[in-house]
Amino acid sequence: MNKKLLLLFVFLMAATGMNAQQKKADKATDAFRYEIECAGIGTDGTYLIKVWSYSKNAKFAVTQAKKNAVHGIIFKGFAGGAQGCVSQKPLASSPNIEDEKADFFKSFFADGGDYMKYVSESSDGNIDAADRVKVGKEYKIGVIVSVSKDALRRYLEESGVVRGLSSGF
Repeated sequence: MNKKLLLLFVFLMAATGMNAQQKKADKATDAFRYEIECAGIGTDGTYLIKVWSYSKNAKFAVTQAKKNAVHGIIFKGFAGGAQGCVSQKPLASSPNIEDEKADFFKSFFADGGDYMKYVSESSDGNIDAADRVKVGKEYKIGVIVSVSKDALRRYLEESGVVRGLSSGF
C-alpha cells in the first residue's frame, strides 16, 4: 500500500513539474517571439513555412512552433525567396485587429485551441543540429510546418475577424 502511495506521489510531482514547464513556455509564447520564412511550395491552399521559435526548453519550442506559425500567417506574412516562394501578406489587414478581437484570439490560441485545425508539423519531429541554436540562455528552434491558409482565412472571415476577399475596399 505504501509503495503504491509513494509511486502515485512521485507521478503527481512529475506531472505537476511538466505542467509548470508548459505554462512557462505558454507565457513566453504570449509575447509571440518568432521568425517565419517560406520553406517551399505547399499543396494548393497551404503554406509550407519554417518557424523559428525561442524558448528556454527546446522541447517546448517545437510545441509552440505551430501556434507561432498560425500567428505569423494571420499577423505578419512572410517574405519570398528560395524554393520558388513569393511574398505573402498577412491575412489580417488591420494592425490593431489582435487587440480589437483579444477575446477571440485568446481562446483561438489557447492550448488545444482552434488554431490546431489549420496547422500540422511537416518534419518528422526530430530537430537537426542546424535547426537548434543556443542563443544566450534559450534555444532558437526551426520547425517546418504546413498551414492551411485557405481554410484559416475562411474561418476568420466567418468569425468576423478579417474581411472577405470579395467584400471590396
